[in-house]
Amino acid sequence: MAATTIPTTPAPSFGQRAPGLLLAVLVALAALGLGRVAPLVGGPVFGIVLGILVRNVFAPGGTYTPGIQFAGKQVLQWSIIALGFGLSLDQVARTGLESLSVTLVTITVAFLAAWGLGRALKVQDKLKILIGVGTAICGGSAIAAVTPIIKPDEHDTAFAISTIFLFNLVAVLLFPLLGHVLHLSDLGFGLWAGTAINDTSSVVAAGYSFSKAAGDYATIVKLTRATLIIPICLVLALLVAWREKKQGQSDFSLKKIFPWFILWFLVASGLRTAGLIPAAIQPAIHMAAEFLIIVALTAIGLSANLRRMASTGARPVLLGLGVWAAVSVSSLLVQLAIGQL
Repeated sequence: MAATTIPTTPAPSFGQRAPGLLLAVLVALAALGLGRVAPLVGGPVFGIVLGILVRNVFAPGGTYTPGIQFAGKQVLQWSIIALGFGLSLDQVARTGLESLSVTLVTITVAFLAAWGLGRALKVQDKLKILIGVGTAICGGSAIAAVTPIIKPDEHDTAFAISTIFLFNLVAVLLFPLLGHVLHLSDLGFGLWAGTAINDTSSVVAAGYSFSKAAGDYATIVKLTRATLIIPICLVLALLVAWREKKQGQSDFSLKKIFPWFILWFLVASGLRTAGLIPAAIQPAIHMAAEFLIIVALTAIGLSANLRRMASTGARPVLLGLGVWAAVSVSSLLVQLAIGQL
C-alpha cells in the first residue's frame, strides 16, 4: 500500500513572526537586566519566569504564536551554536581527563536515578529525560540542547528548568558549608561542585564561595562536563530515529532528525580552539550567546501553560530532588574511593 503523503504547511514569513519575536526580545531584555541585578538567579531563569507570567496574565493572542515558536526552537539552536565560540577544547582537556572518572559516574548515576525514580513516581518519559539531562550535564543549557531533539511540550521544558534551578539555588547556599564541615580540599570541593551542581553560574558562585582555587578548578571541570552534551545529544537523536523507524513513520529521515546545530557547535568550538576567534570580540560573542538563550527560554515561558504545569503536581520536583541527591553523594563517594578528596 502506498504511503500517504502529508501536505506540508509553508513556513511563516518574517512579518508573521515579527510580533512574537519582538515580544520575546522585549521580555528577554527585562530578564537580562534582572539577571544583572540578581546574578545568583540569572537572566535565563528570569526569562522563563517572566515569559510564564506574561503568557498566563496577559494571554498574547494567536498573532504572536509563529514568532514565539520560532524563538523557542530556531533561536534556541542558535544560542547553543554561539556557546561553542566560548569553549576552547584544549583549555579543558587536561582537567577533563583528571575529572573524567567522577564525571562519568555522576552522569551515569543521574540517568539511572532519573529512569528508576521517574518510573516509581510515574513521571512521563520526556520530562524524565529533561530532568536527567539537566542534572547530569549543565542545567538549562543541556535542557535547551536536547529540546529540539525529543520535542517535549513547552510546559515540560519550563517545569524541568524551574526544578533544576531550585536545586541549583540550594546547592549554592549549602555546598560551601558542607564542604567546610567535611574538610574538603580546594581541589576536592572544586571537583564536587563542578560535577554535582548543574548551571555554570551556580558552580562558579559555590566554588568561589569556598576558595579561589576551588572556584578555578570547579569552573574548568564544569566546562569539561558541558562538552558531554554533544555525545548525549547524538545518542538521543539516534534513539528517536530508531523509535520513529520502528513505528513505521512514512516520513522518517535520519537527516531530518539529526541535531545539525550540535555539528555547528563543534565547528564554533573548533574555531575558538584554533585561535581564529579574536580575543577582542569574544566578550561580545559571549554576551550574544547569553542573550540568545534568554530570548529562547523566554519564548518557552511564553508558550507554557501554568495550569498544565500545576496539574503535573509535586512528582517532577521529587524526581529532581532524588536525582540531584544521588549525583551529589556519588561524586563524593567516587572521590573518596580514588583518594581525591
